[in-house]
Amino acid sequence: MTTTHTETTPVIPLPARAAAAVTGLGALATAASAAMSWTWTSEFPGDLTYYGSPAGLQWLALAAGLLTLVLLLAGQGVPGLRWAAPARSNNAVLYAATGALAVAVYAVTSISAELGGLANLEPGGWVLTAGGLIAVLGALGLPLDRRTAVPLRILDKRLFLLVPVAPAAWFGAHAIPEDKPVAPVMTALAGGLVIAAGAVLLLQLGHLANSGLRLGRIDRPLATPRALPSWVEVLLIVLAFGIGLFAITFGIDTEYGELFTGYLLFVALAVPALAKSGLLARLRALTVKHRPVTTGAAFAAAAGFPFTQTSDQYTSVATNILIFATVALGLNIVVGLAGLLDLGYVAFLGVGAYAAALVSGSPASPIHVQFPFWAAMLTGAVVSMIFGVLIGAPTLRLRGDYLAIVTLGFGEIFRITMLNLNGTTGPKVTNGSNGIPRIPDLQIFGFDLGDPHTVLGVELGRFSNYYLLMLLVTALVVLVFARVGNSRIGRAWVAIREDETAAEAMGINGFRLKLLAFALGALLAGLAGTVQAHVSYTVTPDQYTFAEALPPNSAFLLAAVILGGMGTISGPLAGATLLFLIPKKLEFLADYQLLAFGAALIVLMRVRPEGLIPNRRRQLEFHETAVPAQASDEPTALTKAGA
Repeated sequence: MTTTHTETTPVIPLPARAAAAVTGLGALATAASAAMSWTWTSEFPGDLTYYGSPAGLQWLALAAGLLTLVLLLAGQGVPGLRWAAPARSNNAVLYAATGALAVAVYAVTSISAELGGLANLEPGGWVLTAGGLIAVLGALGLPLDRRTAVPLRILDKRLFLLVPVAPAAWFGAHAIPEDKPVAPVMTALAGGLVIAAGAVLLLQLGHLANSGLRLGRIDRPLATPRALPSWVEVLLIVLAFGIGLFAITFGIDTEYGELFTGYLLFVALAVPALAKSGLLARLRALTVKHRPVTTGAAFAAAAGFPFTQTSDQYTSVATNILIFATVALGLNIVVGLAGLLDLGYVAFLGVGAYAAALVSGSPASPIHVQFPFWAAMLTGAVVSMIFGVLIGAPTLRLRGDYLAIVTLGFGEIFRITMLNLNGTTGPKVTNGSNGIPRIPDLQIFGFDLGDPHTVLGVELGRFSNYYLLMLLVTALVVLVFARVGNSRIGRAWVAIREDETAAEAMGINGFRLKLLAFALGALLAGLAGTVQAHVSYTVTPDQYTFAEALPPNSAFLLAAVILGGMGTISGPLAGATLLFLIPKKLEFLADYQLLAFGAALIVLMRVRPEGLIPNRRRQLEFHETAVPAQASDEPTALTKAGA
């Protein structure tokens, strides 16, 4: 096995105390800039013209500066702050400082682009930029965990031909008169070349930075924490979930795209900083020790979200996130545990939604019945499960790409069938493209979810009611996934995923267990579909496609499972949250929305191919070289199966 040699050295040769002083000065300047004016006009979103009153992006600068300062002081062993960096790794300080610089560069660039130049910056903007740059330079002078050698990767040299060709094509396309028919085509082609050339340069710049910085990881045993009373540990868990609720609420409640983009940049670097510091590992140990308390705190934090809102504007977003996340968890059984590539899974969500809509009492339903809440949910779930069995029985003997193609076909067949059941080209069941509108709100024990209600002095609107209902459904799905995943059936699914032939040789009935995974995944999707039908008031075929600009659809569901972390519970939940929020919040980019979203996905998969929250097995598959070599008299090779 190839071992990776590491060392603890600075990138910039500076005395340790001087580097720490420079980093602290930069962090203080970044935080102090939040109390200064960044621009002279209120036309930039957030109104950054006031002194002593942070707003918008200034709050992110304040958080980034303080985080960098706290991690720096904790790494230096300052009494009272050592708990913040139990790993004593200066890489955490570098990540936090980079987050501060990213917020600074983005803020200055946005102000200049929207207002027309750097002349629109006030002193606070310059202090912000200088502080972020100084903090990063100082952090590069700290002793960092680094690899001894990282070879420079050079992209295919032919790709660099795009660099001189792209500008020439751009100016040539814009020289063509606009009234010429070929002008739009040439402009689009030139734009594509410019984007491709920029991607090549960014990738090469990333390889160059990786080769120069040589950042690595040294696993240091965390210092034994001071023994705390159980009630203090429980209080720390509750506090952590409270901070998490505040951070998520801040992201969902961002009122304009510029603030959300800055928020993403900060979070993308703050989370690795906390991980490198060892703080997340220490918190994870506490949650494992007090698992029931952790579960209750997580549920209470999620249930507290509607009480932080003054309207249903963002609660509707949170409700749709829960629907999307619940369906992603169901797909995680099929893809993450059983290893079956399903590209038409959104059809099961549609089956559940249509089944519930038909028995909901809608005037457009040809059945003209109205089931109670529990019966409607059971109908949607059972009908979806039946469809899962009917589709899986003849197709699950296929494997790999063949199964993916068949499931993709099923998804399209479902959508086209719903279009044709319109009374003209087929029986009148679904009203074709018009769908089933005017679905009434659910009533549970006389409680109408469509009406606002006052709870603990807070008025909860319609979407808040459905959010709390969907939270209960999500909790049920999480419970089912956890129990099944840790059962004998769950272990058999994992065996099939790893090697179906070997699993069958050990006596596992692969077909029956794959059919069970398909049926259970379809049932959970149908359960979420019943709630979605009542939340959206209308069910139409175009809501259930393979790919669309906004989720839920089969492509986004599969991406949520893979990006979040296959085979885990929290992974798809995190992946679904990001994949719903990012397109929703990037609507201000208009035509460039999908381009920016696609670029973000590429970066995420390149940086963390195993997913945001992977399980141990999948992490080893992607990072075998990070596994410590085992002592042996003879050299041995560690394989994925051995991992």
